[in-house]
Amino acid sequence: MADPEPTGEFGLIAWIRERVQAGRGVSQGIGDDCASLTFRAGAEVLVTTDMLMEGRHFLLHETTAAEVGYKALAVNLSDIASMAGVPVAAFVAVALPRGSAVEVAQGLHAGMIPLLEKFGVTLAGGDTNAWDGPLVVTVTLIGEATDRGAVRRSGARPGDLIIVTGPLGGSLLGRHLRPTPRVAEALVLAEVVRLHAMIDLSDGLAADLGHILEESGGLGATLDALAIPIHPDARSLGGSPIDHALHDGEDFELCLTVSPDDADRLLASPPSGVTLHRIGTIEVEPGLRLRLADGSTRPLTPKGFDHLLGGAS
Repeated sequence: MADPEPTGEFGLIAWIRERVQAGRGVSQGIGDDCASLTFRAGAEVLVTTDMLMEGRHFLLHETTAAEVGYKALAVNLSDIASMAGVPVAAFVAVALPRGSAVEVAQGLHAGMIPLLEKFGVTLAGGDTNAWDGPLVVTVTLIGEATDRGAVRRSGARPGDLIIVTGPLGGSLLGRHLRPTPRVAEALVLAEVVRLHAMIDLSDGLAADLGHILEESGGLGATLDALAIPIHPDARSLGGSPIDHALHDGEDFELCLTVSPDDADRLLASPPSGVTLHRIGTIEVEPGLRLRLADGSTRPLTPKGFDHLLGGAS
């Protein structure tokens, strides 16, 4: 016999609560005014949040609520991965379309379950609303750094080699809805070498690498066009595959910089289950450049999306 449908806001919250088990670090989850988290003594706490809006990040009539729920949590897990952290607790705030609020909420929850279980994350609270507008989902994720500390964008050094963890471009064909957060990959990489800087590729390689360069004191970089791994989807969209790899975004691979010696070690013997591609070098001269097949270089201007401008930055 099927479970009865939850009725009203508090019925829906109770339905979710019945399906949540508090994991490590969560002493009080859903059911009180606040959640209560416990971290290791001296641990650095990591906090990230992302909002997904129907009409901007997805079209509900072309996808499912489960896919939206999966992505909403996955992109936050990717942020924790980018700092080589361990995710602990998620908080989900939703504005549900009134006519299908319960159905959509249950779909969102179903989409998040595989990630919650895979990464040992507790759904520890949030907020539930319904209105006559489109679906809006905001996830806040709390994590903690390991004893090695969080990896930041600001640690790149001249001479560092630039590495990415997978092929890029063409995510619009569907991969953007089911990204794979590179949490495990980040943790094992941080164990075996000193990661100088790292970022997840959400806005495109050129734009996100630009954030590393800016935060590291205005450094520059040269990327090797022939070395950038291009996803097969990027070759199916028309236009230049390398442009898709540089600018499409929502690949959610990791981009990291390490010393040449550490890069040689990683590339010669990658950790089990980790794919690595050396794609360029950090340089003193500011600016981002692309080295072409003939050996010439040209300036590379990021084309990441800007939500306030409504187009490429």
